[in-house]
Amino acid sequence: MNDKQTTKSLICEAEIERQLLTVQAEDAGRIRAVLSKAALGQGLADEDVAVLMAIKSPDLAQELFHTASQVKDNIYGKRLVIFAPLYISNLCNNECLYCAFRARNTEIKRRALTQDEIAFEVKALVEQGHKRVLVVAGESYPKEGFDYVLKAIETVYSVKSGRGEIRRVNANVAPLTVDEFKQLKAAKIGTFQLFQETYHRTTYSQMHLAGPKTNYDWRVTAIDRAMTAGINDVGIGVLFGLHDWKFEILAMLQHIRHLEKEFGVGPHTISVPRLEPATGSAIASQPPHAVSDDDFRKIVAILRLAVPYTGIIMSTRENAKMRREGFDLGISQISAGSRTDPGGYSTDSSGEVNGQFSLGDHRSLDEVIKDVASLGYIPSFCTGCYRLGRTGADFMDMAKPGEIKSHCGPNAVSTFAEYLLDYASPQTREVGFQQIDKVIRDMTGVAKERAELLVKKVKDGQRDVYC
Repeated sequence: MNDKQTTKSLICEAEIERQLLTVQAEDAGRIRAVLSKAALGQGLADEDVAVLMAIKSPDLAQELFHTASQVKDNIYGKRLVIFAPLYISNLCNNECLYCAFRARNTEIKRRALTQDEIAFEVKALVEQGHKRVLVVAGESYPKEGFDYVLKAIETVYSVKSGRGEIRRVNANVAPLTVDEFKQLKAAKIGTFQLFQETYHRTTYSQMHLAGPKTNYDWRVTAIDRAMTAGINDVGIGVLFGLHDWKFEILAMLQHIRHLEKEFGVGPHTISVPRLEPATGSAIASQPPHAVSDDDFRKIVAILRLAVPYTGIIMSTRENAKMRREGFDLGISQISAGSRTDPGGYSTDSSGEVNGQFSLGDHRSLDEVIKDVASLGYIPSFCTGCYRLGRTGADFMDMAKPGEIKSHCGPNAVSTFAEYLLDYASPQTREVGFQQIDKVIRDMTGVAKERAELLVKKVKDGQRDVYC
């Protein structure tokens, strides 16, 4: 897409409003027909999604959740990818009314970490057991400009501590030019992540009062520029609570269809953050379109059925209970032990005062891992696909016929075994290996053979083994 092209041909608000008006009433027959279609794991048309959005009765909601759980289990099995956000700076030129980092907010302390401080943060994350991080920065950098981000990524990859290291760096930074995206790709990032916040143009203007982020079109076309630059894995999302969640989902699906048409593949991940309180933000405490827990569960389940092979990410904005429920509804990636303020890991900060938003889940990585394993899942620190080139369309080509499971399952258990041996508490180690044994017993064929071999290698002292 040309940088000057507007989103009038990308996001059609009139079409979204038409779809919503045609399915305002709950129709049990149509809903069950859509759920039967969704159970096949081939995705849904936008009109089908609109039908599911009309669900109000508890019985139909449970049918929705059950179908989403089945589809998620068929595609992802019991694995749940773990990562941590790494905030390197809270400097920002934007005035976003919902964000603590907004330029005019004087209630937080501004800080851009030096490269040495970034290395210290990474060391703290590595020594917890993390293997994946998401580098996050506000839309303003120290004097080096964008080079600051590139140097930060290099720093993250350079840190070693004991047997640990970060094996995949993803990035959530401001929209870039194609040339800058090429530099980001050359820095060996995994996924580039950018949220539109809201696809509703009027609401977007009301929420973004000053700074580069006021340009709706430049932001929504950033994913096009990233993919044009060769970044195969991209992540999108909206901040639920700014506008009607039903509109946002249908708009996001329009964005996905556009990417599929232009590049042959949609986003690698979708994030589902809900608006949470943020220091210095009245709107964050009183969302204009607050999303209830019941509707939030529907959002996760509907997205899982609409785009079944796309990863869905839930952050520590949500509390432990909601995150547990989300695993079964379609969530496939979570952050754990998170801090949203620069320097928060090495100083053991709560991340509340100087963080971007308030956290709902304050548990440590070890506590989250133990909980996840106790629920019957395998926490995965795998980075194999990224490092073997199984990204973008190549990943989807293996995922849709189910071939990717013979790699992801074994890689998940082997990286989990690494964590358990090198970082876990005794209680977590016991629960974890019991779950690994159970999952391997349930595997068959080549996946089982690979899993047994990789776990044996890890127990014998090898690290970073994957297939």
